[in-house]
Amino acid sequence: MATVRVTRRLHFSAAHRLHNPAFSDEENRRVFGPCNHPNWHGHNYELDVTVEGQPNPDTGYVVDLGLLRDAAEAVVADLDHRNLNLDVPWLRDVIPSTENLVVALWHRLAPVVPAGRLVKLTLWETPRNSAEYSGE
Repeated sequence: MATVRVTRRLHFSAAHRLHNPAFSDEENRRVFGPCNHPNWHGHNYELDVTVEGQPNPDTGYVVDLGLLRDAAEAVVADLDHRNLNLDVPWLRDVIPSTENLVVALWHRLAPVVPAGRLVKLTLWETPRNSAEYSGE
């Protein structure tokens, strides 16, 4: 039987500051540049959630995209219109780079995918910058 990948895209907006408390203020500014601004900055993120599996012979679906949307939106709701540094308990003590955020999202989403297997997340911070994670 064929193995198919399907993707659902979600959107959320959030603020963050890239800052390592082990660095001096000068080192943080040098390493993170404008992303270290003390009054935060924000992004309109896009998250692609890709699930793989064999289409169900009764529905033709790998996963019901409405159910996948609902499961993923429940996770993304923790992030939407939030400060990632201050408002999200599961990101506490994590530098909220796109790379760290996509890994954290994987750990939240993998257990709630309603069918198939989560195989890839792509988190778009801007239309030109993204991070991809496949659970490895």
